[in-house]
Parts: sequence; structure tokens; C-alpha cells
Amino acid sequence: MVTPADILNARILVVDDQESNVLLLEGMLRAAGYTSVASTTRPTEVCELHRNNRYSLILLDLQMPGMDGFQVMEGLKEIEVDDYLPVLVLTAQPAHKLRALEAGAKDFVSKPFDFAELRARVRNILEVRLLHLETKNYSKLLEETVRELEASREVIRLKTLEAQRKSEQELALAQETQESLLPRCLPQFENFRIHAFNSPTRYVGGDFYDFLQLSSGEWMGVLADVSGKGISAALLSSMLLGALSMEFHSRPEPQEVLNRVNQLLCEKSLPFQFVTLFLFLLRPDGGGQFISAGHNPSYLFRSATGRIEQLVSDHFFLGMFDFASYQSRAFRLDKGDILVVYSDGLTDAQNQQEEMFGEERLLEIIHQEAPSGSQALERRFLTAVEEFTQGTPQTDDITFVVVEKCQ
Repeated sequence: MVTPADILNARILVVDDQESNVLLLEGMLRAAGYTSVASTTRPTEVCELHRNNRYSLILLDLQMPGMDGFQVMEGLKEIEVDDYLPVLVLTAQPAHKLRALEAGAKDFVSKPFDFAELRARVRNILEVRLLHLETKNYSKLLEETVRELEASREVIRLKTLEAQRKSEQELALAQETQESLLPRCLPQFENFRIHAFNSPTRYVGGDFYDFLQLSSGEWMGVLADVSGKGISAALLSSMLLGALSMEFHSRPEPQEVLNRVNQLLCEKSLPFQFVTLFLFLLRPDGGGQFISAGHNPSYLFRSATGRIEQLVSDHFFLGMFDFASYQSRAFRLDKGDILVVYSDGLTDAQNQQEEMFGEERLLEIIHQEAPSGSQALERRFLTAVEEFTQGTPQTDDITFVVVEKCQ
């Protein structure tokens, strides 16, 4: 987790051919609390300095004699193998801004400098850069873990029954680890009653749910479905769960959280991996907001009328498009209303004739049982799936969350 101290202690390099500008920028940065600020007026030195010091941020003037900022960025690309240039360009030319961003710069500051703008942009880039490095290291660890687990499958095939038994124990332990990511007990939020269920397939699944009490007085609920199955899906869901928790502790707005998490997943997940997600915030009075990112419809049972409303997705999956932007929509639960959020493993559950459980059967159960309350509805979901599948092995994780406004 990136801390304020990490940001203030990050290494910064100021590059400008004008000594007066260098002194001004160094003073502004040190006044903001940054402790490791270096500088140079020679653009030809930048690449070697970065190779030796690995700066978290380079403030780079674009117009310099002998070697301009664009040429410097080309040299930096040979050092940064992942093409992530930690560069904030300094320019007085509006036409240079777009060109600099296309060349790989992460942001720009116009001359003459505005202290408040500079401080905000420097902090934002450093926070993203440090998080990028942190998740990069974490991703390497995950990749090593996946390779080890894939190799263990071949070991299972070749070894004796005793070795197979031990491997099954290890997979069971992995399942326990995945289950530990879920809440140990369901929270109790004022005026609400919560029920949740998760049954992973292939020992370790990619579905999860979570709840958080926010400093704003709202509480957050989320159900996510990571593409794929097994260890790789579980590892990605673990990273996603950690990122959501960290972001919500830093900022309460769900659209900001998902925009940042989507960027993280676009950078760190495998090309074929993505996440569908339904995330909602509720206040004790029942007012709230939700975002559905490529997820199947959620349903809202209205106690007063007996009708069922659909809460549908109008956003892309997470982790597919780095240009995607997420906005929340308002909704409300009144007394007796019930929100049903589920993964497609529930409606895609198959019986021995390879028929699917389906949304029609799900809606019928909600109509019949929701008037009796959330607990009765949860019990009916479980018995209905069991009766329908008749022991047929699951083809996908089954996960659902039921929320009732009880006061």
C-alpha cells in the first residue's frame, strides 16, 4: 500500500536548461514536503541519471538547446522496458502538450508555474507511479505462483496416489485461502439485513463478494465475477479485492474507485482476463447508488407493489479497455424491499439434461419468496438449485447476495 511518506520520499529529477527555473521548481517541491529532489540543466545527462537512480518522477522541460525533451523521452523509453515513462513535461507551448502525451509523458504543467497545480499533478503522478511499481512486483509474484501451480499438475499426473492425495490437500488449502478473502461473518448495517452465498468450482473460484463501512456513513457492497476458473481466477480476484479495499479507504466515490481499478487491471491482468462487477453504496435511510460493470442484471423487489425492477449494466467489463469510464446511478430501498445480486453461475447451473436454471426460474422464486423476507428467499435459492441440478457438477461458481431494507 502506498503511504503519504512513500510519496514524499520518492526520487524526483528536475530537468530545465534555465537555472532560475530549476531553483524555482526545487523550492516549490521542497516546500511541499518532498525530500529527495535532484536536478540538472543538461538534457544529455538525464538518461544516465535515470539509469543509475530510477526516479519515480522526472519534471522535463521540452524546449532545451542541443537535445529537446522529446529526444530525452525517446532515450528514456530504452530504459523503461514496460514503456511507462514517469515524466511530467514543462512547456509554455500549447501545441506541445498533446504531442508530449502521445510521446509517453503522463501529464504536463504550463509555464509560468502555478504552485497549487504543480503540487497536485506531482502528487497524482507519484501516487500512480508508486502503485504501478507495487502492483508490478505483486504481479511477478502472482505469475511465479501460477507457474508453480501449473507445474504441480504435471507432478500430480506422474506421482503416486499418495502424492496425489497430498496435492489435493494443497488445493484444499488454496480453497481455504480464497475463502478467507470473503467476510468471515456478514456485517450488520443499520436498517439492513444481509445474506450471501459462494460456492466455487474446481476448488478455487473467481467470484467474490465484500462489504465495507465507509467514513461517509454509507456502506459498500460488491459482487464480482472474474473470467476463468481455478487458481488464475482466484489470484486475480485476490488482487481486485485488495485494490477495492485500498481505494475505498482513500476515496469514497465509487466512480473514482472503479476508474482507478480499471486502469490497474488493464495494466496487470492477462489479455484474456476481465471482471464483471456489481457495486453499490447504501445509506441507513435506504438511498444509494450503484455501478454495474458488464454484470448480469440485478433485481430489486418492491415490497409495496410486488413488482421486480431490473438494475442493468451500462458500462464495459473491468480490465478490458483503459479508456472506459464509470458513473454511478441512484437507487433506493424502502422498508421491505430486497436487492438480489448474483453471478451468472446461478442462472447457468445445469441439470443432468444440460438444461440451465435460467433467469425465468430465478424471477419466479423472487416473486414467490421475497414477500416472506430475505432469509426465506436465500433458503429457497439454495434448495431450488440443489433440486434442479440433482448433483450435476457445477460449470461455474455460484455466488449471490441478498439485501433487505428491514426498517
